Amino acid sequence: MTVHRWTGMRRLLALWLGCCLALLAGAAQAQGYTQTRYPIVLVHGLFGFDSFLGVDYFYGIPSALSRDGARVYVAQVSATESTEVRGEQLLAQVRNVLALTGAAKVNLIGHSHGGPTVRYVAGVAPALVASVTSVGGVNKGSRVADILRGTMPPGSISESLANAATSAFVALINLGSGGGGLPQTPVAAMNSLTTAGSLSFNQRFPQGIPAGCGSGAELVNGVRYYSWTGTQPVTNLLDVSDGALGTLSLVFGEANDGLVSACSSRLGKHLGDYRQNHLDEVNQLLGLRDWFSTDPVTLYRQQANRLKTAGL
Repeated sequence: MTVHRWTGMRRLLALWLGCCLALLAGAAQAQGYTQTRYPIVLVHGLFGFDSFLGVDYFYGIPSALSRDGARVYVAQVSATESTEVRGEQLLAQVRNVLALTGAAKVNLIGHSHGGPTVRYVAGVAPALVASVTSVGGVNKGSRVADILRGTMPPGSISESLANAATSAFVALINLGSGGGGLPQTPVAAMNSLTTAGSLSFNQRFPQGIPAGCGSGAELVNGVRYYSWTGTQPVTNLLDVSDGALGTLSLVFGEANDGLVSACSSRLGKHLGDYRQNHLDEVNQLLGLRDWFSTDPVTLYRQQANRLKTAGL
């Protein structure tokens, strides 16, 4: 009786120790899960910022990446400017990150207009870039920008009024984010995001752009290209932004996230379409999303691990 009881206790003890070791191993693995070789630089889109009144544009994402090993930097470029101007601003910040860290390259992740912005840097300075990841990127233009451009002919009163209203909105963003010293040209941003503007940009920077709506070249000039996007404009009835995105989605006539079509977002190796809208892609507003879809933060963590596994 005593022998059987001792044997049972030993088995329970062994099971308990095994569970503890498994938990410790899992924790140790998680600590390095996002530890990429090169720093990660996150780049916002149109009307974006690094942090507004303490709220990250990439909501909860920088901390989730850095917690398990990544060195993460959040760029602040003009909220409304041409892709080229934003790209030059980003290039200067990339050089600063390299100087601070001693790293040879960076991993660039851009959302929305941040997609073409990071592509610009990879195009003009590929030696400084290990990878480019475009999330809901406006890589072939946006139907919304096309419509806006069509209703506001260059030099028209409607263009001037829209420019003034947009400038006032951007001033408010800058007031809460510290981006007041950056130039802002709303019309230039709109032109960059139209189909015609994107086509012109892609002729100069074709790296990773697919011929159709599939994947493009994954490795170009030593830079790896990736993308993912959302295809569900309305995802959470508690999110006040979903109504606007749902309305805008009606102009596309194809899968889209409310501002960018799924086809336009393709770049390099396409990693998937998700039940997310354009703001869900950066975990906004404040984390409200489709509760039955993949957590946006998880996608960024998975991408960091993918880069780590690739030696980047």
